[in-house]
Amino acid sequence: MRTVVINFLLFQAGWFACVLGGANNMPWLGPVVVAGIIVYHLGQSQRPSSEVKLILLAVVLGTLWDSLLVTMGWLNYSSGMLMAYLAPYWIIAMWALFSTTLNVSLKWMKGRMFLAAVFGAVGGPLAYFAGYKLGAVAVPDIAVAMIALGIGWAVMMPVLMYLSDRFNGFDLLRQARS
Repeated sequence: MRTVVINFLLFQAGWFACVLGGANNMPWLGPVVVAGIIVYHLGQSQRPSSEVKLILLAVVLGTLWDSLLVTMGWLNYSSGMLMAYLAPYWIIAMWALFSTTLNVSLKWMKGRMFLAAVFGAVGGPLAYFAGYKLGAVAVPDIAVAMIALGIGWAVMMPVLMYLSDRFNGFDLLRQARS
């Protein structure tokens, strides 16, 4: 249980570092914090190579998804943009960060794909809305963006849960006892 709480709290710290850094023209802040969290996460893993694969897959999928949102003009970022059609690097770091929760604090969703889809459809847009309210992202049409985010996350979350089953670097029995 302690591991789950630490994982959740580290995710929250990393999320705020990314969002507040992006909102305050310090886009480097989040990726620096996320790098430290990932090093810690891999150090806690029984099979770090599996977790690295999961992180890389989540980063690729997330970068493609968020870059599509940017290209479509549904989301606009003011900092951390390396290319006009690519998601900012602090958002890409958030995908790596989010993947560290899949086998730890979000493991309760494993094997529950419908629940994962609902969680994604609601939680994904809420996270972006929070980022919008904190000034990290501009949303030209909030309704269109939230619908697109809801649909995308309803698909993305079950895919990520499937990948977390396949690339699980944590012993679930040990996790349940800690």
